[in-house]
Amino acid sequence: MSNELKTLIDKARQVPVTAEDREAQRRSFAFGNTAFENRLITREMIDEQAEALSRENGGKSS
Repeated sequence: MSNELKTLIDKARQVPVTAEDREAQRRSFAFGNTAFENRLITREMIDEQAEALSRENGGKSS
């Protein structure tokens, strides 16, 4: 790995990740894994289920 790449990776590790960023990543991961198995799954469906789960958990994401 080049020194330039190492420097960029080190800088990326210092960037704070917000709760919103984490939630977007979680939904993207869920979509990618479910849509891979079932092409009928949409991002909208993932968002709807994530919102329903959040409501069930008192507004907290899983």
